Amino acid sequence: MNRVGAVLLIILLLLLHVSVFSQQERRTVPKAPPRVEGEGSFDRLIIRGVTIIDGTGSPPYGPADIVVEKNRITGVRNVGVPGLPIDPHRRLKAEPEDKILDCEGMYLLPGLVDMHGHVGGVEQGTPSEYVFKLWLGHGITTIRDPGSGNGLDWMLEHKQKSERNEITAPRMKVYVGFGGGAKPPIASPEQARAWVREAGKKGAEGFKFFGTRPDIFVAALEEAKRMGLRTACHHAQLGVARMNVLQTARAGLTTMEHWYGLPEALFTDRTVQDFPPDYNYSDEQQRFGEAGKLWKQAAPPFSPKWNQVMNELLSLDFTIDPTFSIYEASRDLMKEYRAEWHDAYTLPSLWEFYKPNRDAHGSYWFYWTTEDEVAWKENYRLWMTFVNEFKNRGGRVTVGSDAGYIYKLYGFAYVRELEMLREAGFHPLEVIRSATLYGAQALGMDKEIGSIETGKLADMIILEENPLQNLKALYGTGALKVNDENEPVRVGGVRYVIKDGIIFDAKKLLADVRRIVTDAKKERGYRISVPGTSGIATEKEIVIKP
Repeated sequence: MNRVGAVLLIILLLLLHVSVFSQQERRTVPKAPPRVEGEGSFDRLIIRGVTIIDGTGSPPYGPADIVVEKNRITGVRNVGVPGLPIDPHRRLKAEPEDKILDCEGMYLLPGLVDMHGHVGGVEQGTPSEYVFKLWLGHGITTIRDPGSGNGLDWMLEHKQKSERNEITAPRMKVYVGFGGGAKPPIASPEQARAWVREAGKKGAEGFKFFGTRPDIFVAALEEAKRMGLRTACHHAQLGVARMNVLQTARAGLTTMEHWYGLPEALFTDRTVQDFPPDYNYSDEQQRFGEAGKLWKQAAPPFSPKWNQVMNELLSLDFTIDPTFSIYEASRDLMKEYRAEWHDAYTLPSLWEFYKPNRDAHGSYWFYWTTEDEVAWKENYRLWMTFVNEFKNRGGRVTVGSDAGYIYKLYGFAYVRELEMLREAGFHPLEVIRSATLYGAQALGMDKEIGSIETGKLADMIILEENPLQNLKALYGTGALKVNDENEPVRVGGVRYVIKDGIIFDAKKLLADVRRIVTDAKKERGYRISVPGTSGIATEKEIVIKP
């Protein structure tokens, strides 16, 4: 390379260094405050008497005691059989300085992994403390932010603070959106490779694509794989005609997000979606309305084309992160905007962001009809059939929420995603495995988290109700149950969240969230009635704006 060429290359790399991360110059959400919540870690913590759901797909067992030293599980021992008193001779003798957590009769699971967790944003007006506590309060101890919308530096700062347990937050895997803000725009495979290298040096752990020119896409995927970095893709309609899920998986894509690109890989009598002549992707009602008709245009379940695509994806060790719940309002709008947690847990700024608005992403309710909802119900039926069969044939399906859009609230949306996997045909144990071990595998973290095993990090959740009987028990608002006095009461909700051996009271975290919401409403002039401890307003407690 001559001197001029070398100088030009240096200039290009400097431009990439500045422009790749220009999103940092945007306004960002307030930083998380220093941690004041949580006890520990401890030299030795002994959790007594739990029933363990270990995350591997194995059935529950117990009563058992778990020993944690600092932030690692160092022992798991059975201490009896159901229906009989616990055998004290099986128990590890506690020393005076040990921390004992008596959880007899409770259920213990690995910490949950949210594979599609955006840490709020200025458009939603969601401070990071609010988002982090909603996640932890629902047992989510690890998240993957697929786009770092608050800027890579912001995300890396919070990731590092979380690793040091300086803030109350899940651990984080930080991805960046491919090519966002690059100046000059990425126009060649060489520029794509340079961009990926620079992002990796900066600290990005992966990349999220929306689709780009095939040679650029392939080059970026190859460079990420060479560097040992992972990739995700939302196969947007503007790019899917050139590269669908099968083509990107062949090129090395790690995970697909949502479902775009999968029906297109299943086409047999067309190569593009049957868009109406007046379609405009920028009109979000059209975008999402027509998306609800897409699966019917694909090869039917168990047909030769359907099997061929599925078998090839399985052979590539591909991961599907379906995020079923984020589109659920498309099949039942009223249910989503009247979800019971909105009154106590949804910030007024977030509620404003959700409302129909032609200029806000995911607020596409310009005139949503019964016909739209019927089409989406059929869309879900076919989509769920593919995902369930992919799981049945050995494929990895993970749990991602994509909350903060379309009436979906952080934490609550994640639990709803678990319910929708159950609806798709997953056994509850398969649901938990997708939420724990499979998420850890997809992130390359399964040696550290994802199951209850000696040697792994002490990331776990404890609750009083059996989530295999009722996944609703994981909601922060719990589930309704009639007691022995024939009265409906709220039961469930996560009791304890343990991250890195630190014990958090999940109910106190959610009480903090309700306080944040109440304070925000007072600032906006709402008349406030304080809901009960469940966070659900009674008929007399509904918040009213003057």
